[in-house]
Amino acid sequence: MRDHKKLRAFELADQLAMLTYKQTAKLPEDELFGLVSQMRRAAVSVASNIVEGCSRSSTVEYVRFLEVAYGSARELEYQISVAEQLYADCAYNEWPSLATETCKVLNGLMRSLRERDA
Repeated sequence: MRDHKKLRAFELADQLAMLTYKQTAKLPEDELFGLVSQMRRAAVSVASNIVEGCSRSSTVEYVRFLEVAYGSARELEYQISVAEQLYADCAYNEWPSLATETCKVLNGLMRSLRERDA
């Protein structure tokens, strides 16, 4: 089994989840069951799927979970852009760039695994 804690992708995903919780706490209360809930679930899904993928025995299964993590990260990227457009008064700082960096690292990891098994 793989150790997810050694992966840069997991490190970024974990940071993204923590930052998402902090940043969504700044959004209006009426978004709690809307955008905030969606964003938090997507952020936690990124890291969770990396962890679950690492527990799988085959590379094919591992990559499948990384693909789900990547999809959640891209979903969160979009949701961050929605929040930025709707609530410009909230400080977003490194949140969008962290989401983008997480996507890039995940994509590179998947590409590397696919090439290795080709």
